[in-house]
Amino acid sequence: MDTIFALASAQGKAGVAVVRISGPRAHAALSVLTQRDMTKRGMRMCAIRDMQGHHLDDALVLNFFAPSSFTGEDVVELQLHGSVAVVTAVLRTLGRIDGLRLADPGEFTRRAMENGKLDLSQVEGLADLIDAETESQRRQAQEVLSGRLGDVAERWRVDLIRAASLIEAVIDFADEDIPTDVTPEVSALIKKVIGELRDETDGVQIAERIRSGFEVAIVGAPNVGKSTLLNALAGRDAAITSEFAGTTRDVIEVRMDLSGLAVTFLDTAGLRETTDAVEKMGISLARNRAERADLRVFLAESVLDLDIAVRDDDILVRPKADLRENSFKAVSGLTGEGVSNLISEIASILKTRSANAGVATRERHRIAMERAETALDAAQALLSDQFDQYEMVAEELRTAIRSLESLVGRVDVENLLDEIFASFCLGK
Repeated sequence: MDTIFALASAQGKAGVAVVRISGPRAHAALSVLTQRDMTKRGMRMCAIRDMQGHHLDDALVLNFFAPSSFTGEDVVELQLHGSVAVVTAVLRTLGRIDGLRLADPGEFTRRAMENGKLDLSQVEGLADLIDAETESQRRQAQEVLSGRLGDVAERWRVDLIRAASLIEAVIDFADEDIPTDVTPEVSALIKKVIGELRDETDGVQIAERIRSGFEVAIVGAPNVGKSTLLNALAGRDAAITSEFAGTTRDVIEVRMDLSGLAVTFLDTAGLRETTDAVEKMGISLARNRAERADLRVFLAESVLDLDIAVRDDDILVRPKADLRENSFKAVSGLTGEGVSNLISEIASILKTRSANAGVATRERHRIAMERAETALDAAQALLSDQFDQYEMVAEELRTAIRSLESLVGRVDVENLLDEIFASFCLGK
C-alpha cells in the first residue's frame, strides 16, 4: 500500500500546523526528514531538513506503530510552526521521497475503516463532528463516533443470528426427532428486534434535524413585522423592511445557534390575495416552505386569517407589541418586546423534540433499518405456518441481517464510499 501524506490542520497561517504521514514507509520518510534513525516509538523535538540538508523547521515529532494508530498503519505526525512557507517546503520535500504521495480526500479515514479501526457509521460520525457548529451537533456526532450505532446494530445482529441458527438447525435435521419447538424463541427474538428497530427508525428524522438544522418559518400577512422580527432574532439587518406591503418576495434564511441547536429562521412573503405575478410566486413559495418547516411562528391575530393548517406545536403571537395597550402574547421586532420569550418558547419546543432523537442520524440508516424491519415482518408472518415455511423464514432473517450489516459498512456499501470520503479534507 502507498505511503500517503497531507496537511491535517487547516490551510493558512497558524500557530501550529500538523502534517500526517501514514503507510509502510512513514518512519523511513521521517528518517529522511530528520537525517537520523526515527524507528523508535515516542515523541521528540527534531530539526526537519530537505533533501539537500537545508534546515526547514524545528518540529515536535510523534511516532505511532501499527496497529496502534488512527489508520491502523505506521503513522508519523509533524507539529510544525504554522507558516505557509514552512508547510509548503515540508510537503514539497515529502513529495520527493520515493514511495510517498499526497493523500486523496478522506484517505486517512478510509484506511482507518479498511483496517478495522472505524466502522462506516463511525466514519459518518467523524464527518459530522468536523462539521459540528452547535453543542447538540457535537454531542450527537460524538455519540455516533463512539460506535454506539454499531453496538446497537451488533446486538440486533446477534439476536437474529441466534434466531436463524435455530431455524437452520430444524431445516438441517428435518429427518431427525427434534424434541424442542424453536418457534416460540425465534418469534420472541424477532419481535424484540422489530420493536427496537421501530423505535430507532422513529427517531431518525429528529436526529437528522439535529445534524442538519431545524427550520422555523415566520408566517403572516404583509406588513405585520415578519422581516423586522427576523432581524431582531438575527441581531442584524438580514431582511429589507419598509412600510410598503409585499416587500419580501423570496424566502430569506438566517441560520443561528439557538440554545445549542442549529436553527434556520425563514422570513416568508406576506400571505394575501394579489394580482402581482412576482408577488404571487413569492407567496406560493412561502406556503411551500411553511408546509415543510419543522415549526411555524404565526405573526397574526388569528391563524384563521392565513388559511394554513395549524400543527400542535405551532406558535401564534400577535404582531407589533409596541403599538398595543395590551401586549400579552405579542411581539415587536422593532423594540425587542416579547422576543426573548418567543426565543425561549421555540427553544423549548425543539429541545423537547430532540429528546426523541435516536442513535441513527441519516436517511441511509433509516432505509437500512426499514428494509430489515420489512424482512422481519415477513419472517414473523411465515412462522405461523411452522415447518413448511422455515426455509423462507431463514431467507428473510438473512436479508434482515445483511441490511443491519450495511449500517456499519460490512456489506453493500462500496458504492457509497467514494461519496462519503470525498467530503473529507486531504488530511483526514
